[in-house]
Amino acid sequence: MSIELKMAWRNIWRNPRRTLLTIAAIAFASMILVFMLSFQLGCYETMINTSVKISTGHLQVQAKGYLDDKKIRLVIKDPDQVAKVLDTVKGIDAYTFRASGFSLVSSNKRTYGVVVIGIDPIKEARVSTIKSLIRKGNYLKKDDEYTALIGEHLSNNLKVDINDELIILGQGRDGSIAAAVLTIKGIFDSGIDEFDRNVIMMGLKGFQETFSMGKSVHETIITADSLGDVARVKQEIKACFANAREDGYLAVPDWMEIMPGLLQGIQMDLVSGIIMYIILIIVVAFSIFNTFLMAVFERTREFGVMMAIGTSPLRMTKLVMFESICMTTVGIVLGIIVGSLVTLYFQNKGIYIAGTEDILKQYGIPDRLYPRLSLISASAGPLIVFMITFVSSVFPVLKLRKLKPVEAMTKG
Repeated sequence: MSIELKMAWRNIWRNPRRTLLTIAAIAFASMILVFMLSFQLGCYETMINTSVKISTGHLQVQAKGYLDDKKIRLVIKDPDQVAKVLDTVKGIDAYTFRASGFSLVSSNKRTYGVVVIGIDPIKEARVSTIKSLIRKGNYLKKDDEYTALIGEHLSNNLKVDINDELIILGQGRDGSIAAAVLTIKGIFDSGIDEFDRNVIMMGLKGFQETFSMGKSVHETIITADSLGDVARVKQEIKACFANAREDGYLAVPDWMEIMPGLLQGIQMDLVSGIIMYIILIIVVAFSIFNTFLMAVFERTREFGVMMAIGTSPLRMTKLVMFESICMTTVGIVLGIIVGSLVTLYFQNKGIYIAGTEDILKQYGIPDRLYPRLSLISASAGPLIVFMITFVSSVFPVLKLRKLKPVEAMTKG
């Protein structure tokens, strides 16, 4: 350890009360940043995973153009070939095939326009949470073709219940009339009103027969092992399709492309959070600025004596800067430790948001949220605090270069 660093460590404890208050301010700011960043990132991950596991998946494979214009003729012609490709890709947790089409649905009393989705009941249960969202009746079995799952809002609108019949009427892939009678087997409640009001699910084979689809499907829904694997899995799938010459008509959109509204909401919330963090850091920066400005004024005579005995302005500058670094480092380390411990506690216990159940339910978010400690959340905020506090201490230190020994020794 250099002499300047030892002297700096001793000097910061010459006024222990002021030093402790400054370290406490830095530690508090670092702790808040670690916890709040972890909480924000954890909430975003929960929102994304909840949303994708209800309907979209982390990734999809579909015909090019289908995302923008869901025409029934834009299909995956050979889903078995796609399955062979996906089976070779690491990082995929599960996948399933779906087919969908717009249709009129009628009960004895009412008629509505809906989206009819054909699903493979076994594979669907591995990809989505729809099976756990059944509030009345039962989930589809493997051989169910002309039985249906409908949302609670749609069942209320149609005035129907379990075992009632629905008639669907739409247009098949070949332009023919698509009509079928479905028996309601289950009623689900996802918490997302639009989804519960506009979607009917039926067996994939029954959908393919009704809408003249043959063996083709519209979407391959994919969930990755984790949210962080999505980008890599997407690139690997596209590379596999290129090698298999299947990329000519197939696209691989991820959740950000499929749900741009969710991404924009996260970005807006992140911006507002960053503004709050900047305000907090500025407050801490002024605290550091005040501490070192006062230190320079109080020690003006001391600095004059040091200059008179031959201490160079550069060495004094290094000494005071080391004092700043010591206090900032101690505060940041304490803040990271405390912030990480608090985050890990709530990461296991969760945070119950009382009074917001209805609002969170609209987005499919549980009322208990979990922070997620990561390298980014534990280091990004404290690193910014370090940089800002370091810069804020530069101005007072620069005043040392303007000191004249004789004048400085007459002050204080």
